[in-house]
Amino acid sequence: MIDLNLTHEEQQKAVERIQQLMAEGMGSGQAIALVAKELREQNADKKNEGKN
Repeated sequence: MIDLNLTHEEQQKAVERIQQLMAEGMGSGQAIALVAKELREQNADKKNEGKN
């Protein structure tokens, strides 16, 4: 499992994104999974940028 160590602001943005997806009709579990996937991808992109 990847440890993302999100800042409070990043956590807030994630919560807001989950709430937005749920307001659009997505289930809570699916919304959480999608946001978690997006965060992992963003984290991987940041790590890859540091290697170049």
